[in-house]
Amino acid sequence: MTESEFVRHLPCDNCGSSDANSLYSDGHTFCFVCHHRTGSDEENLHNHKMSTNVQLKGQAERLNKRNLSEKTNQFFRIFRDGDTLRFPYFTSDGVLKGVKIKNKKKIFTYEGVSTDTLFAQHLFPSSGKRIVVTEGELDAASCYEAMPGWPMVSLPHGAASAKKDIQKQIPLFQGYEETILFFDGDDAGRKAAEEAASVLPPGKVKIARLEGYKDASEALQANDTEAIRKAIWDAETYRPDGIVDGKTLLEIVTTPQASHDHEYPFKGLNEKLHGIRYGELTTFCAGSGSGKTSIMRHIATDLLNKGEHVGILELEASNRRTALGLMSTAVGKNLQIGEHEQSELESAFRSTIADWNLYLFDGFGSFEPDLIYNRIEYMATGLECRVIFLDHLSILLSGLDGDERRMIDSTMTRLRSLVERTGIALFLVSHLRRAGNDKHSHEEGGRVSLSSLRGSHSIAQISDQVIALEVDQQADTARKLTTVRVLKNRYSGEVGPCAELSYDLNTCRFNEHEVTTETKFNPATDF
Repeated sequence: MTESEFVRHLPCDNCGSSDANSLYSDGHTFCFVCHHRTGSDEENLHNHKMSTNVQLKGQAERLNKRNLSEKTNQFFRIFRDGDTLRFPYFTSDGVLKGVKIKNKKKIFTYEGVSTDTLFAQHLFPSSGKRIVVTEGELDAASCYEAMPGWPMVSLPHGAASAKKDIQKQIPLFQGYEETILFFDGDDAGRKAAEEAASVLPPGKVKIARLEGYKDASEALQANDTEAIRKAIWDAETYRPDGIVDGKTLLEIVTTPQASHDHEYPFKGLNEKLHGIRYGELTTFCAGSGSGKTSIMRHIATDLLNKGEHVGILELEASNRRTALGLMSTAVGKNLQIGEHEQSELESAFRSTIADWNLYLFDGFGSFEPDLIYNRIEYMATGLECRVIFLDHLSILLSGLDGDERRMIDSTMTRLRSLVERTGIALFLVSHLRRAGNDKHSHEEGGRVSLSSLRGSHSIAQISDQVIALEVDQQADTARKLTTVRVLKNRYSGEVGPCAELSYDLNTCRFNEHEVTTETKFNPATDF
């Protein structure tokens, strides 16, 4: 009967491997990871792939191309049989069960049945100082050639099934003080090493990095046994993402770092918060109509005049209104009210926005959260905006369905992740919950505390700074002052009232006044 020929590699529906499944000319398939096979011609299939007649055919000899000695090949029972190499697989107690066969075209076939053991596992003790696991059989032999006597084993199915194959041998690795994963240096090998390391005994696994070569076999072919030894001896202890050895932090803690990246345009805020820093999330909160948007524009204008790249997402305002508001603050004239000559507006534009590094979100009325997160990240990474203003949180939530508290938790977590990932300074505007009947409303100058934040504690927990604006909107214009109160300050811990501001409708600017009196804190009403 004519043997079928290999056609191409395929994904395996049985185990999920992307390329370990093989299609043959008679239509059958065989996966070298899970050994799943399909096809009606069972006789031909077994004849070509899974012969039950397992033998140690061929003989050990020096492999000149691989630089592997006859002695090493004899030890591992790597035998040449015509144009093929045969790699035997034994059970842990030394019973031959299968042989992997490799031809000159680097096509693998298999005789016998699969074992759960690693290649050469039966040759070494079940416990000891350290054991090295490579990606392929020839790599294990190459490592042994460089370091004779060391336990060197390999994965039976390569990187694609590394984690599963390692998991099956956890008892073996528990018997060794160290397990060194010495996989290929390509992306697949590095990923497989990380995945395999995650299931091994914590603190007892190291990952070897081979400089200048794809794998140990390639290094041995170059007669560079020193590179192999160095990779094994210098293997680094695996630590999952997020775990850092404190001893490595010397450079971080000794590198000079400025206390801030920008100053606020208000003296009181600077004294309390010690400036604006990249990588921090600052939340401004106040009642409706209390000037949150105006103070955001005041801060943004100051930064833009300093040359900063600024992104602004005002979800309740058109870009025309946002632009005119910024221009008004910059030139000190209200361009939003009344009629203005085109020449006046053009002049104001040329002296402000035309010279600024300003980017706006053109999405008025579009509140799909994922879209907004995407645009913030693009502003940060694609447009190099180091400071971004998002006004406001409630509008962002309007694009979500479900429990408000959970929605706020999720939203704040995602915004925090954006800040950490991009390193931006993010200013967020948030509304307050409605005050109780026994309290003055926030629109009437009621005291604001962290518990006043709407919906969830996560706003306070995740923000680096929380700043409240308190103003009695019904007060006489001449006496209408906005108290700026720092509720949270992760940088220094300094909190409390820091400034009183008056808003000039004609200039669209805030004027700062010294804090004169402070109403005594009343725990009965202020919590």
